[in-house]
Amino acid sequence: MTAPQITARIATDISARADQVSAAIKLLDDGATVPFIARYRKEVTGGLDDAQLRLLADRLVYLREMEERRAVIVKSITEQGKLDDALARAIAAADTKAALEDLYLPYKPKRRSKAMIARENGLEPLLDAILNDRGDPEALAGGFLSDAVADTKSALTGARDILAERLSEDAVLLGRLRDHLRANGRLVASVIDGKEAEGAKYSDYFAHSEPLKGCPGHRALAMFRGRNEGVLALDITLQDPDAAARMVRAVVGIRGEGAADNWLAASCDWCWRIKLKLSLTIDLMTELRERAEQEAISVFARNLTALLLAAPAGARVTLAIDPGIRTGCKLAVIDATGKLLDTATIYPFQPKNDLRGAQATLGALIARHGVELIAIGNGTASRESERMVADLLIQIPAPRRPQKLVVSEAGASVYSASALASAEFPDLDVSLRGAVSIARRLQDPLAELVKIDPKSIGVGQYQHDVNQTRLARALDAVVEDAVNAVGVDLNTASAPLLARVSGLGQTLAEAIVAHRNANGPFAARKALLTVPRLGPKAFEQCAGFLRIRDGAEPLDGSAVHPEAYALARRIVKATGKDLRALMSAPSVLRSLEPADFVDDRFGLPTVRDILAELEKPGRDPRPEFRTACFADGVESIGDLRPGMSLEGTVTNVAAFGAFVDIGVHQDGLVHVSQLADRFVKDPHEVVKTGDIVRVRVTEVDATRKRIGLSMRKGAAPDAPAGGRGEKAKPAPRKPDARGARPDHGGRDALGGLGAALQDALRKR
Repeated sequence: MTAPQITARIATDISARADQVSAAIKLLDDGATVPFIARYRKEVTGGLDDAQLRLLADRLVYLREMEERRAVIVKSITEQGKLDDALARAIAAADTKAALEDLYLPYKPKRRSKAMIARENGLEPLLDAILNDRGDPEALAGGFLSDAVADTKSALTGARDILAERLSEDAVLLGRLRDHLRANGRLVASVIDGKEAEGAKYSDYFAHSEPLKGCPGHRALAMFRGRNEGVLALDITLQDPDAAARMVRAVVGIRGEGAADNWLAASCDWCWRIKLKLSLTIDLMTELRERAEQEAISVFARNLTALLLAAPAGARVTLAIDPGIRTGCKLAVIDATGKLLDTATIYPFQPKNDLRGAQATLGALIARHGVELIAIGNGTASRESERMVADLLIQIPAPRRPQKLVVSEAGASVYSASALASAEFPDLDVSLRGAVSIARRLQDPLAELVKIDPKSIGVGQYQHDVNQTRLARALDAVVEDAVNAVGVDLNTASAPLLARVSGLGQTLAEAIVAHRNANGPFAARKALLTVPRLGPKAFEQCAGFLRIRDGAEPLDGSAVHPEAYALARRIVKATGKDLRALMSAPSVLRSLEPADFVDDRFGLPTVRDILAELEKPGRDPRPEFRTACFADGVESIGDLRPGMSLEGTVTNVAAFGAFVDIGVHQDGLVHVSQLADRFVKDPHEVVKTGDIVRVRVTEVDATRKRIGLSMRKGAAPDAPAGGRGEKAKPAPRKPDARGARPDHGGRDALGGLGAALQDALRKR
């Protein structure tokens, strides 16, 4: 596949023109990043967005790897002296790695096989005679006996082995069989004898069958996990088992009912059962896993995007509580910039029960530091800690009363034990570092969460079951896109945050921080060029995403790239206003015609971006800060009753629904069928991680810690929070995503499904 062919293939895959793809490939090959291309090279690529560019980059890697493999295959077959024109054309036309490997199979170096031994024993002419002459196999085999071939049965077995190898190396046959299995096969799961009790959580799959092509990724991953744990056996079957065998028999051309045809038919059936079905099942299982993993990675990426772009509480003095019972609650106070001011440990619960002393310590910290926000981790003893704080806040006059909020602490323990936390707080106890992280992620989720491995944040679906390299690459791209979408304050950002900026990386980020520490804040973006090892190329890539607040150059605080400052000033001049005056009263910009400012270098997309930026320079694309209000008196799963109407925060969105934190230490599940009063194919159409939603409790299973929730409006009437609703009637369970529990911040993330939900599923 030539470069133009690769370009055309990618253009089809991402729904773009070939010239757009070609331009983007050139920029990527020259070292440009996806965020930079998407934001500052719209004219060059014709406006390809970051999602298209990410897919383009992935497809480019795949297709280039395929071309490298194609070259290796051609070289190998050529060196064997077996490359003819027809084979060369077939290899050139192969458009997937699987198709390439099918063609290479007959020429691939092999271990000594039964077919190879049969050829050495002179049995290949026997097979050819049966195929060509259709004589009696038994009679023909008698002429091929030797010291190595004792009898006719051995001779015919050897001939069958050679036939099986020929069939298993027939690229056309393999392609047809693979397509047939893919379209008509059924994925069958069954329990391994004696594993019923041990694998009870996979009981939905003990006798499960569904079409292979329609198997959702989350169910596939649940079954693969069950197989890996030795509980389930998986297979691919056909409703018409003989269909595939007939395709194999057609290759050898069965002509009638003679002895040769009967022998060939039996040999073809044996080849299908023993060799072809096994290898194709492995291929298609691998294909299913890859598809399921890609779905899971996409779900994780979307959830992570929502979490990173959650609304920041802003620069406010914050006190964090990392709740605990026996070891106490860890407290940390940070100032508006995230600097640690104070720490303490209190013991309001068992075994010390020092509630009065704990509240006195909290009150003193609030008064001493002028605390505005109290962030309470959502782990063990979270609701008890929240009640303790609420009782204290009642005693503080309203003007000075802080606002309390429950904050996800997923990943805080990972950060607190990391080398980064150790370097930042070398003398601070590990548990207190976790409290600092909780406080900072309330002020600015993005700035704090970039310090944690994305895989540890806990918003994934079967995240430990997928290819970790692909997952890491996808999540790194999400973090990079989120950081660059928001922009970074050059004079306050940490090295981990700067490292995610387009064109930088860990080494340059650390160099920037070292330069800032040694020389003071940067006065202008162009001062970045004085940082060691940060050259013009890196400056071009990063400058537009870095902000300098209240600097000498007002545009340094905006998303306008330094290369376009002259254009921005030309626009400002047309308004007849000073730049700073324009930024404070931008309405005059709406009277300008963008086309009037297009020139040889900058087109209409860039002009429009600059106009939008001048209206709200340095604007934060994240939403306004808001939190859920948990119901009083609903603090554990035992307090829940079907029919309750509660407010909660979406903590995770999976392919089968959304998990919602309603303040009882156990997330509930809103199944996809309960998200809206309409059909919902993808839960992300309705909710995203971090959304504040109102839900109704439909089912509570305290024993299995499962909570069923609904967001549908047209269901049973709500009962007030704390009240009792009508008990939902149990219904038979339908196989779904509940065979295994998705990874979710170290907590049991599976809620149950209500009777109404199960009825709806059963009727589909």
